[in-house]
Amino acid sequence: MNIYPEFISYGRQSIDEDDIQAVVETLRSPLLTQGPKVIEFEQAVADYVGAKYAVAFCNGTAALHGACYAAGIGQGDEVITTPLTFAASANCVRYVGGTVVFADIDERTYNIDPQEIRKSITSRTKAIIPVDFTGQPVDMDVIMDIAKEHNLIVIEDGAHSLGAEYKGKKVGSLADMTMFSFHPVKPVTTAEGGVIVTDSEEYYKRLLRFRSHGIEATDYATTQGSWYYEMTDLGYNYRMTDLQAALGLSQLKKLDCFLERRREIATIYTKELSKITGVRVPEQLEGTTSGWHLYMIQHERANRKQVFDAMRVANIGVHVHYIPVYWHPYYQQLGYRRGLCPVAEHWYEKAMTLPLHQALSTTQINYILDNLKNNI
Repeated sequence: MNIYPEFISYGRQSIDEDDIQAVVETLRSPLLTQGPKVIEFEQAVADYVGAKYAVAFCNGTAALHGACYAAGIGQGDEVITTPLTFAASANCVRYVGGTVVFADIDERTYNIDPQEIRKSITSRTKAIIPVDFTGQPVDMDVIMDIAKEHNLIVIEDGAHSLGAEYKGKKVGSLADMTMFSFHPVKPVTTAEGGVIVTDSEEYYKRLLRFRSHGIEATDYATTQGSWYYEMTDLGYNYRMTDLQAALGLSQLKKLDCFLERRREIATIYTKELSKITGVRVPEQLEGTTSGWHLYMIQHERANRKQVFDAMRVANIGVHVHYIPVYWHPYYQQLGYRRGLCPVAEHWYEKAMTLPLHQALSTTQINYILDNLKNNI
């Protein structure tokens, strides 16, 4: 088989002339940051998911940091999350001094297992950070019931799931706070960027303060003059620029179209790969529609490294998402040990990510499938 002439990445942005023009227009405007585009973008995201408020950040990790701050997580507080995620889902808890508690996954959906959450709750538990891994929504009804029972805050990491639905509702309208990411490998991008959506005015105000140095318009400041401001807490400069927001506004108009194409590709993968003995394709939780950020398979018999290397030689950008967070040296130094979440660890050892993005052509999809069939 001839090697495909270009590297087929597992994910990539789709930028057209409308996106470029939107950024150029903002470049020619008086304000490149702290201008009107960020507010427009926040409103557009909030409207799309059905939330009251949205606060944009320079990236998704900063947004998660802000959510932990808004939730009041601090020293002595425990936060439950999944080990099968990018490190930021756990790191945000450490940024505010909290303790990360890893709960194992459901082997069918790859998402955190609600029953494992329940087992992990202690008197120190403050919050849950469930992750919509690969774009598949978590079982939010059960998780929210557990949270209400124990008076916990739910911060949904929806970095993969913008546009996904859970029982007829958009992700972003269910948890206390939800984070979305706009990194270039996501369905829509702001180059870098993130947002927290929420229905809580209290969280909204805290998030605004946190992303801009801890500065807010206090009652005292308003009596002093328009130049006066007060820093009431130690915040960060986590603001999104108007350039990012302009790109995001243009990209959001195409989100549904992009998602439709991703779902078409996922359907093709599932149909063809289900025919291969030993290959396990993703299962969807009943009543959900995935955002299909990633398409991941497992194979119990194949040597993953050999398959991975062969696919890369063929210019196919397969990947593996993710190394269990507590395997990283930083978390090992904190006392976490392998074997903590055996289902997640077994899943990781057999998992592989296939290319999935809206720009994939039929020729590329067939090439990927042919190579995978030949190498497994």
